[in-house]
Amino acid sequence: MLRCAVLDDYQNTALAMADWARLAPRVEVRSVSGRLEGHGAVAGAVGDCEILVIMRERTPFPRALFERLPKLRLLVTSGMRNASVDLVAAADHGVTVCGTASSSTPPAELTWALVLGLARGIVPESGALRAGGPWQSTVGADLHGATLGLLGLGKIGAQVARVGRAFGMDVLAWSRNLTAERAESLGVRRAASLDGLCAASDFLSVHVVLSERTRGLVGAAQLALMKPSAYLVNTARAAIVDQDALVAALREGRIAGAGLDVFDIEPLPADHPFRTLPNVLATPHLGYVTRGNYLRYFGEAVEDIEAFLAGAPVRVLAP
Repeated sequence: MLRCAVLDDYQNTALAMADWARLAPRVEVRSVSGRLEGHGAVAGAVGDCEILVIMRERTPFPRALFERLPKLRLLVTSGMRNASVDLVAAADHGVTVCGTASSSTPPAELTWALVLGLARGIVPESGALRAGGPWQSTVGADLHGATLGLLGLGKIGAQVARVGRAFGMDVLAWSRNLTAERAESLGVRRAASLDGLCAASDFLSVHVVLSERTRGLVGAAQLALMKPSAYLVNTARAAIVDQDALVAALREGRIAGAGLDVFDIEPLPADHPFRTLPNVLATPHLGYVTRGNYLRYFGEAVEDIEAFLAGAPVRVLAP
């Protein structure tokens, strides 16, 4: 019998989100709910497995880890893109890597949770109410008539744009590949430049894919162009925004605040300033974490395993 482990099952729900019994008696499945720190811990916990199922980038798979897992033959990741998996190393070690579908709706929805939470001071006001503190201590920012700046207008950015328009916001977007036709089709104005987008936005939301072209795209110079009353929201990838520059801008009050769901190091270290800065609303990378997405991820993971066992892998991620 082959062995399969589902890694980083933080909510301990993976085994209830799919019909894993379809794999019996060929595959024995178990889940690992705790985070495994370091290659040695991963190898020690799941080194007996021929099949692993991973969630996004929670556990990176570089070449050094493949070298410590000689039995591994199939790696299934949620989504069809996982920058933390070395696909060349996987191929070199005879490991097939497969993905699953993923909905763009949950991260778009979380973007608006962060925007609204920042605009209306939901966390401090709710905290004060529960603690018996002052009755009303903040003055909210208006969305209607404000400028929503979108760095990227792909699947997620387009959904965020539609909601922004419904709120009566002036929606402005920019990316290197954004055409005027694409922007116009969504009722969005196309900014002439990234600097122009940053300077005009009351809420600047990041929705581009992390690549060498976008790493550090929003740096100290771009943050300096933002209004002191403006907010930055990032549900894409942390490295698109220069993290040190963002911390400095928030500490010095050069922007009003930030809504963050993604970080350079996850889980976020206990002493990281994003945990304590009063103008930061942070969530622990929840953008994709919804019941619908989990059902999709784990249901298709079972399909991927069945197809691999039949000798006809599906949704294969090539180097």
